[in-house]
Amino acid sequence: MLDKYDIIVVGAGHAGCEAAAAAANLGSKVLLITMNMQNIAQMSCNPAMGGVAKGQIVREIDALGGYSGIVTDRSTIQFKMLNLSKGPAMWSPRAQNDRAQFAAIWREMLENTPNLDFWQDTVTSLIFNNQTISGVVTNSGSKIYSKSVILTNGTFLNGLIHVGEKNFSGGRSGERASFGITEQLVDVGFKSGRMKTGTPPRLDGRSIDYSKMEIQPGDISPCKFSFTPTLPVSHQLPCYITYTSPDVHEILKEGFDKSPMFTGRIQGLGPRYCPSIEDKISRFSERDRHQLFVEPEGKNTVEVYLNGFSTSLPQDVQYQAIRKIKGLEKVKIFRPGYAIEYDFFPPTQLKLSLETNYIENLFFAGQINGTTGYEEAAAQGLIAGINAHRKINQDEPFILQRSEAYIGVLIDDLITKGTDEPYRMFTSRAEYRLILRQDNADIRLTPKAYDLGLVNVNRLRSVERKIKEAGEIIKYFKDTSVSPDEINFYLGTIDSAPINQRLKLISILSRPSIDISGLASRLNGLHDYLSTMNSDSIHEAEVLMKYQGYILREKDLAAKFLKLDNIPIDPNFDFDKVKNLSNESREKFSKMRPLNFGQASRISGVSPSDISVLLVHLGR
Repeated sequence: MLDKYDIIVVGAGHAGCEAAAAAANLGSKVLLITMNMQNIAQMSCNPAMGGVAKGQIVREIDALGGYSGIVTDRSTIQFKMLNLSKGPAMWSPRAQNDRAQFAAIWREMLENTPNLDFWQDTVTSLIFNNQTISGVVTNSGSKIYSKSVILTNGTFLNGLIHVGEKNFSGGRSGERASFGITEQLVDVGFKSGRMKTGTPPRLDGRSIDYSKMEIQPGDISPCKFSFTPTLPVSHQLPCYITYTSPDVHEILKEGFDKSPMFTGRIQGLGPRYCPSIEDKISRFSERDRHQLFVEPEGKNTVEVYLNGFSTSLPQDVQYQAIRKIKGLEKVKIFRPGYAIEYDFFPPTQLKLSLETNYIENLFFAGQINGTTGYEEAAAQGLIAGINAHRKINQDEPFILQRSEAYIGVLIDDLITKGTDEPYRMFTSRAEYRLILRQDNADIRLTPKAYDLGLVNVNRLRSVERKIKEAGEIIKYFKDTSVSPDEINFYLGTIDSAPINQRLKLISILSRPSIDISGLASRLNGLHDYLSTMNSDSIHEAEVLMKYQGYILREKDLAAKFLKLDNIPIDPNFDFDKVKNLSNESREKFSKMRPLNFGQASRISGVSPSDISVLLVHLGR
């Protein structure tokens, strides 16, 4: 190790890995400290990346020069594009991954990243110089100094694992918890809380009867996450669907009196949108079955993940209930499900850069901020790594607006609204989801990444070519006409009204049942023209043409709201001077210190009238 680093990253989960990679690639000397070098980038819960809104985040990370998309593509065993029956704003990529390969590739990429060192140890306390971070102290007694520290402790801070009536300290199964940091941060003024998450049992695939289940294959023509030249998965493994039953529910109910969820031993709130199986049958008692996904853990293992059966019930109850599920009558279990409680720090104590309000150059990212999910954690890690580097180099923080990225929505929600339960991203959280599509993440963000220094000029040129080609395709559709003789037979095959005169191709494409591939299959000139174009450019042009009115409307709306984001508020402004503010708004403004009027307007409980009062007071 060096005597002093620019940045120390504590924790090597998804947030820590992205933070370390970003800061190191920008030129900072980085030390990544982890309790176990063998567990870098572990998929602690389900072996999958992406999903609704989460897939958009992974593509945004990739567009910004992060590693998650590349690692996902190189370890994918099944790929699905979700929500294809809906509009393109809802399309969300999801990959099933080889758990071991995913972690191995992440470690390989980190080891090949310049400026990045590793240290296996446990950080037990932080070193402060007045109100500024200056390093860490480890369990071995080492004092390691740095200009900045990023905490990405995941579920390890005072982690407590629950299985039935038993509980024991741990950060996750087989790994010890971390102690000391929470207490020290509380002593210097931070508020902390407790959250809970859980994981299902792992099964022996050799003892599963898949013939009794519904097979779920991947997409016939799988896509991928990264905008770099990674390859789509070539040989996909199937997943399967099975269901619980009333018999399963009855067995589970018998264990409720020993469930830490119902006996009060678990104090932290769990993820609303990923409830445990006991929570499902308690809250939705009218349902006689719940869907379960049987997912392989990798290509070279028989271990299987029972998605949808997260539980902390006693082992014997888990075993009896699982053996009542169709296809699992003779199943063997590798390890039981469990719940874990851990410390988090309400994210309203952070700036939009993810730097803390109380300690300069100290950054938080991941589950320590109250989020759940690999993707949300990785996104925060990337932004924290970028901003830690920029802060110590006296550069302005890199902040993404809500209209620029799902990552911007995520961080703005956390900082301005806070969370008292594990936060999960959904497309419904974004006001501008039609302009935040998964397919255009590179157009939105790669030029920014190039300006930051995170991607090379070749990636920028690739985006410029995509924009140029899409523009040329749109012009072709606007300039090229088609006659009734050329198109009416095709229109009849898809129950679309015939045309009576020549029309521009863009007019034909605007019909709901028409797509570019269908037109190209009937029009030789269009087919020949598009054969010279990249498929991503064709898709981009198609979306822009079919949804141009809606896209323009969203952009206009975003521009109006952005005006509020561009009106700054002095971070030292005394809100007590504004006598006409409501007490609630005055209290929340003073506590959260919004940096602009847009952020102030999104704070929960702040009324539009109080924003008007503040604008008038400041002469705006």
